[in-house]
Amino acid sequence: MIFPKIRRLSAIAATAALLLAVGAPASAQTLKLASDNNPISIDVHARPLAGFDLRDRSRVEFGQLRFRSGLMLTSPSRRFGGLSSWRFDPGGETFLAASDRGRWFSGRVVYRGREMVGLAEVETAPMLSEDGRPLAARGWYDTESMARDGPWVYVGIERVNRIVRFDIGRFGLQARAETVIAPAETRKLPYNAGLEAMVVVRKGLPLAGTLIALSERGLDRDGHVRAFLIGGPSPGGFAVRRTETFDISDAAMLPGGDLLLLERKASLIDGIGIRIRRVALNTIRPGVIVDGPTIFSADLGQEIDNFEGLDVHVSAEGETVLTLVSDDNFSPIQRTLLLQFTLIE
Repeated sequence: MIFPKIRRLSAIAATAALLLAVGAPASAQTLKLASDNNPISIDVHARPLAGFDLRDRSRVEFGQLRFRSGLMLTSPSRRFGGLSSWRFDPGGETFLAASDRGRWFSGRVVYRGREMVGLAEVETAPMLSEDGRPLAARGWYDTESMARDGPWVYVGIERVNRIVRFDIGRFGLQARAETVIAPAETRKLPYNAGLEAMVVVRKGLPLAGTLIALSERGLDRDGHVRAFLIGGPSPGGFAVRRTETFDISDAAMLPGGDLLLLERKASLIDGIGIRIRRVALNTIRPGVIVDGPTIFSADLGQEIDNFEGLDVHVSAEGETVLTLVSDDNFSPIQRTLLLQFTLIE
């Protein structure tokens, strides 16, 4: 959304555009785009960003993050776009992404040294339901969140507020959905502000084996964001303290176990911005309200857009790398941005 063309508009017009885009339902093209069930290869073009800060391209430190590189992604394929979640392999090279039209995207990030320079071997396919038809064909298309646990990939679906899982390790992009039993309270989340972020806690950490599912803006009676611990040693509900009208758009775990929350805001009063908060894993348990410090924030002075995907990997040099991807909502005034930062400990 926030690319050079739109910067010629007023801040109010830019904010209004994002407000409309974030809440917009998928178009009638959804079923058409999901009609081909087999994975197909597509071309994705990448244009490197000169820097992250628009006022000072040489600036690289932003809070506790150091900018590494960024790409603006485009494709001649009408299927490409709407990326709402992104998960890397442990080395940060091959990826699996999901769009909010019920499609998979897989491929490989090409690096030159530490910098991303493009994507290769990109394939896309519709997510399949248990009967082999596209998941979108039953109206389950708003696939906003994704978590990996070995060969299994969990996907959270807004609007219907359901969770399914796929055996990607065994069947690849042709895996079929299996329904995950979730707390009844998840079905009561707002229609377009439901399951927006998920992570699985790794072995050896507190809450190991738990699927943590967070809503975008499903608020409790005190105005905090509702979240759920599914499975694991201590299932139940908890909440994330909501401040400054930020909504959760994704989550990822650091190597040591702390939870990172990617958040965004877009309002006429508070403006447009993104931030990342760090929440200690050992503070999360049923019944609590968790909070954590902001380690990164950005606004219209930086290369931001509708960021909905966050992942973490450790580079070959031992650096903790954060990757952010934006959802362009298939809009001509938004962009698909892929950014990487190094965590400054």
